Amino acid sequence: MKIRKAVITAASQFQRDLPLQTMVDRDGVQKSALKVIVEEAISAGVEEIAIIIYPGDENTYLAAISNYASRLQLIEQPAQRGYGYAVYCARDFTGGEPFLHLVSDHLYISSAQADGHTKTCAQQLIEVAETENCSISAVQPTRENMLPYYGIVGGRRVTGRSSLYTVENVIEKPTPTEAEQQLIVPGLRAGYYLSFFGLHVLTPGVMAILTEQVEKSDEAAKLQLSPALAQLATRERYLACEVQGRRYDIGVHYGTLIAQLALALSGRARDDVLAQLVELLATRELTGSNE
Repeated sequence: MKIRKAVITAASQFQRDLPLQTMVDRDGVQKSALKVIVEEAISAGVEEIAIIIYPGDENTYLAAISNYASRLQLIEQPAQRGYGYAVYCARDFTGGEPFLHLVSDHLYISSAQADGHTKTCAQQLIEVAETENCSISAVQPTRENMLPYYGIVGGRRVTGRSSLYTVENVIEKPTPTEAEQQLIVPGLRAGYYLSFFGLHVLTPGVMAILTEQVEKSDEAAKLQLSPALAQLATRERYLACEVQGRRYDIGVHYGTLIAQLALALSGRARDDVLAQLVELLATRELTGSNE
C-alpha cells in the first residue's frame, strides 16, 4: 500500500479561522498553522493534498499556503453535516486510494529519531500503514477525565508489538461508564484509554462506509467519523498505533499558546526561549512574593 494523497478537514463554521493563525515554526520562520500541518503531510512523502474548506474561503486558504498551491486541491463542503461528511467530501479526490487524514486544528511534535533526524508523526504512521497494509489511526494513552474531548478506541495489543493495537470498537466522546464497559485495553495503565491523535491512514473502505451513510440519511443528518471507523473494524483489519510524539489542539483554551511554546522548545531557538521563560517565571515569582 502506497500513500500518495492527504485530506485535511478545515470546513467547520466555527473553527475555520484556527489554521490561519500565524505561528513561528521550529525553523524560526513565521507561517500559518495550516502551513505547518501541510508540511507535516509532505514530510511523509505525500504528493497531493485536498483541504476541505468552508464555502468562500478558497482565496484566504490559498494565501496561507501559497507556495504549495501546485500540490493542493481546495474542496468546498456544501453543508455543515459533521466530521464524517467533511471526509466524505474528498471521495472524488481520493479516487479509491488509501490516504493520510489530518485535522486542521492539531499540530504535532515528534520525539522519534532516525539516523540523527526527527521522524515526523505522519512519517511514523505512514510507515506502519504501508507495512501492515491496512487502515491505521494514531492514538495516545489519555486520562479518563479527557474522555469528553476525543474519539476513543477499544481493542487489544498486537502480539509482540508494544505500540500497535487491533481496533475492535470506536466511540466518540464516550461517558466513563461506556469507556469502562466497551473500551478497556488490556495492558494499558489503569484509568487510561486510547484516544485519537488526529492522524489517520484510511483505506477506500472508509469512503465506502461514509457513502453508504450519506445515501441512507436525510440531508439534515450529521455524520461523524467515529461510527464509520467502528463499522470499518467489523469489515476489515484496522489498527491503532502509538506514535512517538505529542499532539497540540489549537482549538482549546490556551491551545495556540501551548502549541507555540511546544514548537519553540523543539526548534533552533530552544535555549533562548527557555531562558526567557525562566526569566518570566522568576519575575512573576518575585512579584507574587512582594504582594
